[in-house]
Amino acid sequence: MSIGALSNTEALLTIAGLTLVTVVTRSLFFLSSHEWPLPNWLDKGLRYAPLAALSAVIAPEIFMTNGALHLSWQDARIWAALAGAAVYYWQKRSSFAVLGTIVVGMAVYLPLHLGLGW
Repeated sequence: MSIGALSNTEALLTIAGLTLVTVVTRSLFFLSSHEWPLPNWLDKGLRYAPLAALSAVIAPEIFMTNGALHLSWQDARIWAALAGAAVYYWQKRSSFAVLGTIVVGMAVYLPLHLGLGW
């Protein structure tokens, strides 16, 4: 057995342990008979969590290539992100906002990337 390889027993015990930890931590909120109130500061902070997570995932994909900052006007990703952001800004109150952002972003990205090779 090489370093880092697990036997079948060790792999099963690891999976069982991770399953147990996941089930226990996720079910703690259901075991209580009353609602757990969040502190005000935590409730306000959690409002920004989805935006922060999305930015952390998307920003490097848009602005970096092979781990290096890549800013060029001939980058289809930047134009698609700008077009999608514009659609979302003007349609943020409508039901078209999220779907429109995706559709317009891809409609800008695909011709630039496939057609012009950006």
